[in-house]
Amino acid sequence: MYRTIICGIGMGSRETAIRLLRRAAALLDQGGSIVVLHVVENIPHRHLMDLPEQFETTAMADSERKLVLLCREFGVPATVEVRIGVAASMLVSAAKERSADLILLSSHVPDITDYVFSSIVEKVVRHARCSVLIDRRTDQPREDEALL
Repeated sequence: MYRTIICGIGMGSRETAIRLLRRAAALLDQGGSIVVLHVVENIPHRHLMDLPEQFETTAMADSERKLVLLCREFGVPATVEVRIGVAASMLVSAAKERSADLILLSSHVPDITDYVFSSIVEKVVRHARCSVLIDRRTDQPREDEALL
């Protein structure tokens, strides 16, 4: 169905990540590629927030390790990529760079910030040049099951 899929996995539940990976694998053309993308939001004023200098580097390495293990565990042949930046922009950029024909994301239960700032999903849908598939099942992550 699709030859290049960008599968955006955030800090949600393990179940959501597994569901997205399985869906990506099921939608992939033979010989196609899946890019699992996680974005560590950049914190421009981290020195004002008393965060260690290596916070972003550590977060990136930890996210990549967890996603590689998850893909391996479920036999999903994917390239894992972790970027620093604004999630919606990074997802759209990655899709454009790789000429992706699908971006796969999950939604969450909307809250007030989504109405004020708009959601990542909304921004991706608005700006992506390819199809966007939104998994609307909303697992409520338990504290002990957070993926990232």
